[in-house]
Amino acid sequence: MVCRFDQRGQGLVEYALLLVLVALVVIAILALLGPTVGNVFSNLVSML
Repeated sequence: MVCRFDQRGQGLVEYALLLVLVALVVIAILALLGPTVGNVFSNLVSML
């Protein structure tokens, strides 16, 4: 029974680390492309 608890905890930690990694990648992409995307939307609004 102790092994099951340890394995379940390990799986949760792995999912949490994966979630943190994905969040960091998304934040980095938004930091790099955020101004560009904002400019595209601003240009679209000004054209309308």
